[in-house]
Amino acid sequence: MRDIARLPKAHLHVHLESTVRWTTAREIADANGLTAPELPPAFAGFREFADYNSLVRECPRRPEDFRRIALEFCEDEAAQGTGYAEVTFTAASHGERLGRPEMPLEAVLEGLAEGRATYGIECRVILDHSRRRSVDRAWRTLKLATRYASDGVIGIGLAGEESYSLAPFAEVLDAAKDSGVHLVHHAGEERGPESIREALLLGHAERLGHGIRALDDDDLVAELRERAIPLEVCPSSNVALGFAPSIEDHPLQRLRAAGLAVTLNTDIPAIAGTSLVEEYTRVRDAFGYDDPTLAELARAGIDASFAPAATKERLHGRVDAWLAS
Repeated sequence: MRDIARLPKAHLHVHLESTVRWTTAREIADANGLTAPELPPAFAGFREFADYNSLVRECPRRPEDFRRIALEFCEDEAAQGTGYAEVTFTAASHGERLGRPEMPLEAVLEGLAEGRATYGIECRVILDHSRRRSVDRAWRTLKLATRYASDGVIGIGLAGEESYSLAPFAEVLDAAKDSGVHLVHHAGEERGPESIREALLLGHAERLGHGIRALDDDDLVAELRERAIPLEVCPSSNVALGFAPSIEDHPLQRLRAAGLAVTLNTDIPAIAGTSLVEEYTRVRDAFGYDDPTLAELARAGIDASFAPAATKERLHGRVDAWLAS
């Protein structure tokens, strides 16, 4: 077995606020006169996780907090062999709570730029917006995405509880598509095929965050396969939040067997107690994947990314070298 940390990977579904090192979270909280929340041993459903995650998101307040979190994200990802990442960040929410609309995103972009210069990892940003929050904030998210497109913001997406429809955001999503902003929504994790169809039709989704419940509908599977819509699959997160009983019982293998474009990601690594290397290790052990199969997963992530063609070519070449080593 080759060293998974040396396998070049693209990381497409990871929330920046859920990558923060616990030592960093405590230091940032202390500096801002706050107490970092303690991680519970388990979550009783998505709502309990979301409430906990809100407490974590309260900790960063200053530009240096956001810059540090982004820089450390780059350091940690580079150590795992990630050559390209599309990190999700809830910029408009942070800007609103701090009364400084652009500051959190600008600080994160500065940290990512420093991370690229220091660690050689290429990062882009996807701005997410909770389905539970206002349409006005969604418009602000789109405005940030278009304003900072030249600085590395490439897309927006709706996240959070899928019981809240995308319908109120239809005009925002249409405008995003017309502006050339990429669209990637969470769907098919908490809810079934109807959520995925809404993300595709109303949300113009180019990829699906999770999408693991597509298997509930054969016609939907056929459509996703025909349209080559990639899935951002996050096994450890799904287990931690109760959407899969275990890694061994996770539908990842069945999704791949159905011919779907499956990418492997972490989603909430600090909270789920994982990393991208650990995620590859867990699925290797659970499903008996050999090195060529792990390379297939890595290539799927590269191909599904919004990276420039030159970046994709470079990463594919490095995967070839890993297999030849």
